[in-house]
Amino acid sequence: MIKKILGAAFAFAVILTMSGCSTMHMGWTAVTKAHTLDDGAMPAYDAMFSKVTEFGDPARAMMKEWKVQEGISGDDVKESITVLADEYNMRLTGYVKMYTKEDAKPDEVKEARIWSLCNLTTAKVFLNYSRYYGGFMPCRIMYVQYGNGDAFLISMDMTLAIHGGYTLPPEMLKMATLVQNAMEGIPARAAKGDF
Repeated sequence: MIKKILGAAFAFAVILTMSGCSTMHMGWTAVTKAHTLDDGAMPAYDAMFSKVTEFGDPARAMMKEWKVQEGISGDDVKESITVLADEYNMRLTGYVKMYTKEDAKPDEVKEARIWSLCNLTTAKVFLNYSRYYGGFMPCRIMYVQYGNGDAFLISMDMTLAIHGGYTLPPEMLKMATLVQNAMEGIPARAAKGDF
């Protein structure tokens, strides 16, 4: 009888180890606490992890991307983002043309620009909730154009920042959703020249 109990315990330990649960801190404590997280937490983490395993690039897994339509220049995008920021109640807090390389190879970055945007009211509320939200501020949009002419706008996927932990209080969730809509709407529309 003791052999069977020990055998079952050993088998369970092997399965737990081989599944990665013990190495990923997914033991019983994590499992029992998971039920207190936001309903969107596990799907968000699963989506991110799926992208990491598909591409091997954690940065790509945490971002959203929009292809800029042919014929729309970096200057056009700059004008669009400036106008759209106001429409979405975001303040443009910074802009930098990082560099231009005229002789860039087709798969090499030719031009890079970055915009910083923030809704100051929302920022204050989130900093009072957790100072660690400051690491997400200000929100950024990156423009990258390659030597072959392909250009993209990239911004952080805010899903984990909003749903990755405990459920946010209703008013904070509403504020965060408005910022998320802005940080997806602005690059989506700027990539099409729509402003």
